[in-house]
Amino acid sequence: MTTYLYPHNLKAKANLWLWSLKDFCILAIAALISVFIWINTGIYLFAVMTMCYGFMTIRLEDITVMDFITYAVKYFLTTPQYFEWG
Repeated sequence: MTTYLYPHNLKAKANLWLWSLKDFCILAIAALISVFIWINTGIYLFAVMTMCYGFMTIRLEDITVMDFITYAVKYFLTTPQYFEWG
């Protein structure tokens, strides 16, 4: 049996710079479409949305900004907190 040292015995997810490979492909296609729309119509809203998606999917140590925001919303807003004064 062969054991590889990098990346985690070849069982880690594929990453490209700061994004997972799936997110990078979506980001590249969205960037092409948004630039095409921006050039033809002058509307840059789609480019801004693409940049927001790019920021939200930055992955550092298996957690994205979107995951962090989701966990924070669940903790502070949707999950009831139980406190007991003793």
